[in-house]
Amino acid sequence: MEKTSRKSGYPISDHFLNRWSPRAMSAEPLTDDELMPLFEAARWAPSSYNNQPWRFIYAKRDTEHWEKFFNLMVEFNQNWAKNAAVLVVVVSKKTFDKNEKPSVTHAFDAGAAWENLALEAAHRGLVAHGMEGFDYEKAQRKLNIPDDHEVHAMIAIGKRGKKEDLPEKMQEMEVPSERRPLEEIVMEGSFRL
Repeated sequence: MEKTSRKSGYPISDHFLNRWSPRAMSAEPLTDDELMPLFEAARWAPSSYNNQPWRFIYAKRDTEHWEKFFNLMVEFNQNWAKNAAVLVVVVSKKTFDKNEKPSVTHAFDAGAAWENLALEAAHRGLVAHGMEGFDYEKAQRKLNIPDDHEVHAMIAIGKRGKKEDLPEKMQEMEVPSERRPLEEIVMEGSFRL
């Protein structure tokens, strides 16, 4: 895992600080032995009633499925994700399997699974970059996603590439970002602006 210069306000494990979302990827393929451990890590995320509502639909580059996934993205994301090895659509089932009643936390649970995937990718020196810049309705149709499932995000996964291979304006963004201070996101007793 690549080290970053990020600093936390309190001592935490380095794997949180060293996970970030680069865009530069090498276009090298990933084998199943490289890819499937990321989904395995996602599989072990916590979920309400252990429902495990998350689903990951993927396409490897240079396969019959690649163009279908690639064409879901907005042009900005296509400009850099063209060098990904794998594109993934993250989906979750909106109801519980045990009784088909609505699950209020299905998206929250899918987010936990995505975080596991992202941390495992970083641990292995791979890029896993989540994005919302794609056509959600088209994804639902083109990927045959049932109505009782919700599309949440796309992920581009690949081996690290060179920043210089990105479009010029994206090169400036190719650094680990900082985070809001705890005082802005943690509130005791009630919500405050």
